[in-house]
Amino acid sequence: MKNFLLNHVSFDSLTTLFSQAPVALAMLMGEEQIVEVANEQILELWGKDRSVIGLPIIEALPEIRDQGFPKILKDVYRTGIPFKGNEVLAVLIKNGIPTDCYFDFVYSPIYNEGVVTGISVVATEVTDKVLSDKKLHESELRFKELLLISDYSTAIYRGRDLIIEFANDKMIKTWGKDASVIGKKLEDAIPELAGQPFVQILQSIYETGETYIAQEDRVDLVVDGVLQTFYYNFSYKPLHDANGEIYAIMNVAVNVTELVNARQKAQSNEYEYRTLAEAMSQMVWTAKPDGKIDFCSRNMSDLFGCKEMEIEDFDFGKFIHPDDRAKHRLLWRNAVATKKNFELEYRLFSKAAGQYIWYLSRATPVIDDEGNIIKWIGTATDINEFKNLVSQKDTFLGIASHELKTPLTSLKLYAQVLERMLKKSGDEKNAEFAHKMDMQVVKLTSLIADLLDVTKINAGKIHLNEHLFNFAKLVEETVEEQQMSTSHKIEVYMESEGMVFADKERIAQVMSNLISNAIKYSPEAQRIVVQTKADGNNIIFCVQDFGIGMPAEKIHKVFEQYYRVSGDEENTYPGLGLGLYIAAQIIERSNGKIWVESELDKGSVFYFSLPLAQP
Repeated sequence: MKNFLLNHVSFDSLTTLFSQAPVALAMLMGEEQIVEVANEQILELWGKDRSVIGLPIIEALPEIRDQGFPKILKDVYRTGIPFKGNEVLAVLIKNGIPTDCYFDFVYSPIYNEGVVTGISVVATEVTDKVLSDKKLHESELRFKELLLISDYSTAIYRGRDLIIEFANDKMIKTWGKDASVIGKKLEDAIPELAGQPFVQILQSIYETGETYIAQEDRVDLVVDGVLQTFYYNFSYKPLHDANGEIYAIMNVAVNVTELVNARQKAQSNEYEYRTLAEAMSQMVWTAKPDGKIDFCSRNMSDLFGCKEMEIEDFDFGKFIHPDDRAKHRLLWRNAVATKKNFELEYRLFSKAAGQYIWYLSRATPVIDDEGNIIKWIGTATDINEFKNLVSQKDTFLGIASHELKTPLTSLKLYAQVLERMLKKSGDEKNAEFAHKMDMQVVKLTSLIADLLDVTKINAGKIHLNEHLFNFAKLVEETVEEQQMSTSHKIEVYMESEGMVFADKERIAQVMSNLISNAIKYSPEAQRIVVQTKADGNNIIFCVQDFGIGMPAEKIHKVFEQYYRVSGDEENTYPGLGLGLYIAAQIIERSNGKIWVESELDKGSVFYFSLPLAQP
């Protein structure tokens, strides 16, 4: 190409080509680098006009005299070796003001009959890019500086190989390592993680894109040359680039080993307990035997805007969501009366956030040798994000259940048609198989209906078609229907009748659920008892079975969503654990009450009451 240009393209043609090129070009001729050609693009980059053409480059751009460019030009002219610069700073006078500019450029020798006679300049201004990169770099440095002084152990793992790009001193100390781990793969830097789930969890985040949060998770680390067990609250949060792609994962951890060990050993030293409580991410409190709070951690007092000297007279109850107060009072009174642990998920109003936030609250009584409660120790853990995930799960279940209804309806129709065809042809054996298939479809349809009801209840969209109906007649119809499908004898004792204003179909659903549960959980019994009775302006419906019963400490959970029999009997009594939850929601939305009495190995009695319609 070089010989072709020398032999076929004149200098004037080359000059014309340079002046008309769409990129910034110039030709500097002779030892003094006279500006022979400079197109509009390069004049704009220089901040000059065409008057500089014909001048030596030092006179055309006097501000570059001490910036190293003259020497580079002389070296290219002398040696004939091109020079390429990337993102090079040049201070140019533009509009009378010294201005920092950055360029990618190439100085190439121009030959005439084998002798260097000048230098071609090709330049691209990259000032915006360089400044943007600098700002990004400065932002990253500030971010890392903040992490370095953070009170939390923090690290950043880049790429799917989980290269340790950053770890503050607290995290390095947590690992029991030194700064040499920076730049290594996590699994190489901390080999004792092999066989533990953390590397797999981190890698899965690149697939799911979801933040992973753990509370009091166990990790075994070699610290001071000894393999030791620690417990941490930690999170893995994906970091996204400008294109939305995950490029790294940030790990923030709080050591809660002392807390876990303290809880396991039931430490009673108040000073140590309070010091430990202030270091926790959860809210911690203690209360008098009657439940009056006498201490809370700083994060709890900050949540309510309460000063330390106001704690004993402060009304924490007013911050509980109105819809959760009744259940909170009931469970707390039960815990005090029975001297058992208290546990409840409920919403608290945060003054800082200006909204209600979900918390999981737990409390354990401290009991003296005489069996008296001397104090309560409790915690409250923020589960707002978990609740959001549950909401997403409910949405998925609602969509999936709805989509399954149509194919199941078709399957049921085909099974029924097949049964009739087989019976008509005299094939009774296969007709019975078709009938059993139809019955299984009915069971599956019922389960899907439960899932739909739960999603509607959780979304507040369940509709009650209320009207007046005869309660006793509905009991008779429901018992008659249930008796047809069971060998248990259902004994009915009607002590009261009356009219009720409610959704008849939904109340029948509740009755059917309680009766079918009584049958299911008393397989060895021969009978169950259904009874109605009056209680002032209410009518009570109850179902008694003589089956497995349940322990007292689990009675309060029986109406919770997805609660099922656990232990050895879990597979004996299948189900989704939704029926009683749905029943409780229907009764509560009908201005009624539902409760249970039970004794392990002797049976249970489930009750619900509804207000009688006034004449």
